[in-house]
Formats: sequence, C-alpha cells, structure tokens
Amino acid sequence: MTQESRTILITGASSGVGRATAEMFLDAGWRVGLIARRADRLEELAARHDNALALPADVTDAEAMRAAFDRFIAHAGRLDALFNNAGIFGPMGPIDELPLDGLDEVLNVNIRGMFIAAQLAFGQMRRQSPQGGRIINNGSISAHSPRPGSACYTLSKHAITGLTRSLYLDGRDHGIACGQIDIGNAESEIVTDLKSHQPEMETMDVAHAARSVLHMAQMPLSAHVPFMTVLATKMPYIGRG
Repeated sequence: MTQESRTILITGASSGVGRATAEMFLDAGWRVGLIARRADRLEELAARHDNALALPADVTDAEAMRAAFDRFIAHAGRLDALFNNAGIFGPMGPIDELPLDGLDEVLNVNIRGMFIAAQLAFGQMRRQSPQGGRIINNGSISAHSPRPGSACYTLSKHAITGLTRSLYLDGRDHGIACGQIDIGNAESEIVTDLKSHQPEMETMDVAHAARSVLHMAQMPLSAHVPFMTVLATKMPYIGRG
C-alpha cells in the first residue's frame, strides 16, 4: 500500500496538535478524516485539501462518532490509523477546590471520548481486509510526571496509558498496533492558556509533535513505537519537583 493511499482519522482536528497533525498528514499524501465539534474550522481546512473530509462530531457522543467513522470508511475504503487526540485540561487547583462537574467533563472527554474512538477504530481494523492498523493515543507528560494543581487532567491521562497498554495486547492477534505519544508544552490552545498563568513556561513548535505522530504512523506494522515522548527541551520533566 502506497503512502498516498493510506488513511487516518484524527480527533480534535480543529486546533492545536490535532490540526497541525492533520495538515502534516495531508501534506504527506494521506487521506485524512477530520473529527471535532467545530464544523467551521474543519470545513475550512478540508476546503484546502482534496484528501481531507470534515466529520463534525462530539467524541463523547457514541452515535455521532459511529456515523463519522461510517462516513469515512464509505469514503476511503479502510482505516489504517487513528490519532486519538481530542482532550481538555479542565479545572486547576488543589483537589479540595475542584468542582465535581469539572472532573466529570474532563473524564467524559479524555477517557470516554478516547475509549469510543479507540473502540470504533479497533473494530474497523479487526474487520477489514487486509486486517490491521495503528492506534496512536495522545497521552501527556502528565501521564508520568504531573504539574501542580492538575489532578483532573493527570487522572485522565494515567487512564489513557492503561488503555494504550490494553489495546497493545488485545491488538496483537489482529495486526493492530497501539502506541502513545506523550507531548510536553507544544504551542496549542491548552498550553497558551497555561502559559498565561506561567509566563516562564518553556514551549516548542507544535509541528515537532505532529512530525512525531507522522513518524509513528508511517512505520510498517512489523515495527512499532509503543511509547514516545517529545517535549520542549528546557521544560522541567526529568527530575521535576
């Protein structure tokens, strides 16, 4: 299968890491399904690329996501990769000051939404012929080393690491490889908001994260990156206090 005929669905494709990744895959010749809630942003991106398909959907809505997957498969024929990217940061602060409805929103998007997308992708990859594909979950540095005041987000991203490991094991017999990319301080809307509270925060161009996802996806299924970390060099990750 040529790179130009390969297909990927990207959630959270309207901004930040998701949009940058979608643009990089499109430039590399992939056929790309764009999933996010903001239809206008998806349609603007798709209008500039013949290989892009806008698929507005809320990742927490199982029926809307199934319809988006079905539409993409009808259009592209198969699914070679999923970049399971959509996520939110949620409320920050000491745990005793965090609202439970804020926790519920984070878990709904970051865990339920990613579970739904992974479930649909796994099922499609298992059924299609030739069988197989690659699921890339967007974890976070917080899946390993949290920043202060991030209990909701950190909880959700630790769960994604468990999901990645489970999918990696369950996919082996079906040619489905699941990996995780943990991104630190790429210049996105989430990081811009965090930086407004921490002006000294070190960041990197979001293109470095997108290029790393492309590297993982381009590998043949006989090779695999189960976990990759890409971050701004000077951010306090190794040895973070």
